Amino acid sequence: MSHDLPAPPRFDWGQRVRAVADLANDGTFPGAEPEALLVACGAIGEVVQIGAHVESGATLYLVEFGPERVVGCFEQELEHA
Repeated sequence: MSHDLPAPPRFDWGQRVRAVADLANDGTFPGAEPEALLVACGAIGEVVQIGAHVESGATLYLVEFGPERVVGCFEQELEHA
């Protein structure tokens, strides 16, 4: 019997990362309209928390892209800065 273990996080707390795509509000960012641009492709941020997406179990990073701009990102939306 095989037990699939989750892959270790690709990024660490405090690490600088870059958005590889425009990040839009999926309805979970307070104070912004749904689908509003939150972070432009190429923006640099810092990982401030690592967790897991409840439904999929995928690694989810909270990234601070500026004052009052902490956005949840999946690994495929980020690269090392």
